[in-house]
Amino acid sequence: MSEDKDNQHNGGISEKIANIDKIDELSRKMDNMRVAEYIEMASNPKRIIFLNFVAGLIRGLGMGIGFTILAGVVLYMMRRWVNLPVVGRLIAELLDIVDTYR
Repeated sequence: MSEDKDNQHNGGISEKIANIDKIDELSRKMDNMRVAEYIEMASNPKRIIFLNFVAGLIRGLGMGIGFTILAGVVLYMMRRWVNLPVVGRLIAELLDIVDTYR
């Protein structure tokens, strides 16, 4: 009975070692694929320029949409919390003061 347990224990260890070897081999293959992809991109400058251009367009579009939504939310909250005619009157008075000192 104890021999069966030893065989199972040893078999489990050898299976784990085999699995680790497979994982290690897959990891090496994936690294080699990344290196090949990088070399391909580096050897084609037109592709790099195109990808960077598209990434910049998408980034700029995202910032524009995000800023628009953020500004809309801020303006909506200001309209609810601040009495705008009072603020408008203060700004008008400031403009009058600036005009008198010109």
